[in-house]
Amino acid sequence: MSPTFINNTITPKGAGLFGTLPETKDMIEGVSKGVQVAMRIADVSVSAERQGSLRMEKAVRFTLNGKPVTLTVDGDRALLWVLRTNLGLTGPKYGCGTGICGACTVLVNDKAVRSCALPVTQVHGKKVTTIEGLAKNGKLHPLQKAFMENDGLQCGYCTPGMILTAYSLLRENPRPSYSDIVKGMEHNLCRCGAHKRIIEAIQAAAKEMAGGA
Repeated sequence: MSPTFINNTITPKGAGLFGTLPETKDMIEGVSKGVQVAMRIADVSVSAERQGSLRMEKAVRFTLNGKPVTLTVDGDRALLWVLRTNLGLTGPKYGCGTGICGACTVLVNDKAVRSCALPVTQVHGKKVTTIEGLAKNGKLHPLQKAFMENDGLQCGYCTPGMILTAYSLLRENPRPSYSDIVKGMEHNLCRCGAHKRIIEAIQAAAKEMAGGA
């Protein structure tokens, strides 16, 4: 049998990339059996994981937007999903799921954190604030008002995270320079490109919060 070239290798004529037809059939059958075994193992693993998650449920207590909250959940569940699914607060958004984009930002003890990457057990006994809890007695926070007045948003998806990150920034630095704001907000992504207006909104809020000085 004369050889033929396939992918720069020499194989007997009549053979394919995976060998002769009988060999190919045997290989396919072997792979199929392997897949079936892997699926059975996966089913067992998923079942064990579900049972394990039930055993891992814990009672978590924290203050949410000024009110005490107690719930029993999987201790590894991300705070973001507890807030959105268990507690019905949709201000924190899911963006990247890895703590990079900032859409899920909330305040924990007045410090901005990424709720998508934070297990809910880590807020036990702490104070959590979402965008829904920033206004007081029906009055918008200066940051919320400034974002509206300066059009510091477009689609609005990133806005809750932007405002809460700015809140944390202004608590640490009440009179930030332009570069301070840029540095403090650089890890919050705005796909609409409203960065200039966001910075102007934070500057306006900082001025109001400082008494107009």
